[in-house]
Amino acid sequence: MHWSSDDFVVGIDLGGTKIDLAGAGADGIPAFVSRLETRAELGARQALDRAFEAAAEIADKAGAGGGRCRMVALVTPGIAREGRIELAPNLPGIEELDLEGEIAERLGVRSTLANDVKAGAFAEARHGSLRGRDPAIFLSLGTGIAAAVVVGGEVVPGVHGAAGEIAYTLAGVADLGARLEGRAPLEELVGGRAIGDLASAILGERADAAVAFAHPSAAVAGVVDTALDALAVQIANMAVLIDPAAIAIAGGITGSSERLLGPLRSRVADAIPMPPEIFIADFAADAGLRGAIAVALAAAGSEPTIGTGAEVRR
Repeated sequence: MHWSSDDFVVGIDLGGTKIDLAGAGADGIPAFVSRLETRAELGARQALDRAFEAAAEIADKAGAGGGRCRMVALVTPGIAREGRIELAPNLPGIEELDLEGEIAERLGVRSTLANDVKAGAFAEARHGSLRGRDPAIFLSLGTGIAAAVVVGGEVVPGVHGAAGEIAYTLAGVADLGARLEGRAPLEELVGGRAIGDLASAILGERADAAVAFAHPSAAVAGVVDTALDALAVQIANMAVLIDPAAIAIAGGITGSSERLLGPLRSRVADAIPMPPEIFIADFAADAGLRGAIAVALAAAGSEPTIGTGAEVRR
């Protein structure tokens, strides 16, 4: 497909707490970046309505020079299959929606859906810290938790598209019935929402994971240490199975990188004979959005050429 210099794509990262959107030309650099609250407790319908309105505004701005929107990519937690999203409990009601059909109706543009973490891994493997590192693991620590495995520069989907959904990892025999109970055992231990809830109960006021990681209270520090212990066990197990060259970490919790990386590195190094490098991903702060843009460009037939830069056009 021939691209003019003014053509562009739109990426939408629909998460459990926030929605990030941007346009991008063939260089893959985010432009006209917008952020909305998801308000997931009000259901997916209202979140999507507001996201589509914001996406239309971005498309109008990006197309002011006469360029065409070639593709919209929507990335979310869960599994993208046949125009829909499955296994996305943090976005109530989204599994019932025909997302590709709605994008075509509301925005009049071709679209593609992807899992947000796999999309982030795709961007990191092609243009970020995992480029040339093979195999590798991309680990997302946010409201929820998930991973992606990169082999030969490609993200491994799994037969059902569910590779890396480590939120459902069992912590022990007691979790054998977790699926029937609608639980995600590992996410209940180390997910950002779980850490924030436990810290809130201790402090008697609302606190998120970022507050918990920085709080001086010994009791809150104990919550964080327990989560890091559980996370280190899973990282060590993944590393033993895959023997990755590197593990890149992204997501909201990476804002507390000193509190996060030191304990994880030491715990994993003490646990396995050949530990991988563990570091913060280049696109840690906006992995889903960068992933949405990379996926949109690839689907539109224009492979982006971005590097690791933090450049953003406004």
